Amino acid sequence: MITRRTLSIPELGPDGLDIPYFDIRGRGDGPLLTVLSGVHGAEYASIAAVREFVRDLDVDTVSGRIIAVPVANVPAFWARTPFVVPADGKNLNRHFPGDPDGTFTEVLAHHLFTSFMAGADYVVDLHAGDVPEALEPFTIFEESPVESASLDLAVAYGAGHIVRQAAVARTVAGSSCAAAADAGIPAIIAESGQNGLLDRAAIDRHVAGLGNIARSVGVLDGDPWPAREAQRHEGWHWLRTDRAGWWQPAVTTGESVPAGGLLGTMSDVWGEVFAEVRAPEAGTPLFLTTSPAVSADGLLLGLARSGS
Repeated sequence: MITRRTLSIPELGPDGLDIPYFDIRGRGDGPLLTVLSGVHGAEYASIAAVREFVRDLDVDTVSGRIIAVPVANVPAFWARTPFVVPADGKNLNRHFPGDPDGTFTEVLAHHLFTSFMAGADYVVDLHAGDVPEALEPFTIFEESPVESASLDLAVAYGAGHIVRQAAVARTVAGSSCAAAADAGIPAIIAESGQNGLLDRAAIDRHVAGLGNIARSVGVLDGDPWPAREAQRHEGWHWLRTDRAGWWQPAVTTGESVPAGGLLGTMSDVWGEVFAEVRAPEAGTPLFLTTSPAVSADGLLLGLARSGS
């Protein structure tokens, strides 16, 4: 049975905040798979994918339970706000597992974690390139006692790049998959799509990857597809600019870049280049900022380290 439910958080805002989700109960025993999307409210390809996954689901093929949250960051979705929650300007995917006594974003993260993630057997958080981001499809998992099972989820999703984040040097602290891994729950973040667009190929990739994950963990009937070839990366560099300016990328996502290779330039509004951005080591840009206007300490790109 597929039931439409609402998580109500009365302490957020003058009228409270409601988070819609699907609660899918199968015909028998099985694992609990939680699927999140819309943690960043303008990453529309991931939101569309969860909607379509549930729409096309045959509940008779489900064993166990699937919780699917299409829009986790409801305020950002309605405000069309990239990356952050409008109420306090914080990135929701840097504040899991949250704080019940914290700011708006921290309270929201707390409720999402305790209501949807804690107690799950597996967590999959679907993302896409936000409004100013180009992106090569990839998955992230964390170094943790459950990293083998998390890697299995990443492999099952089927993207061409898989990034493992070391626990002592997390580039993305407070993410959904990091908080889940810390709680002993196998989890991944899966990225497909870019620039906030409803790209058909990106949506289809998410739907297919999610379906294969569900089959691989036994919550959906059917055999998963054979493991697909993927490049493994042991962490990465997120490169920023010290000074505001015009960002001009010299690379595209998915290409191999040698150590010292030119990644792009920063210039002032008159066109004078004041910085060359070069690769600190060999790697692959998996996302990059496509907007020329970048403020001081602004993120330019993510360079995944070359791996096996």
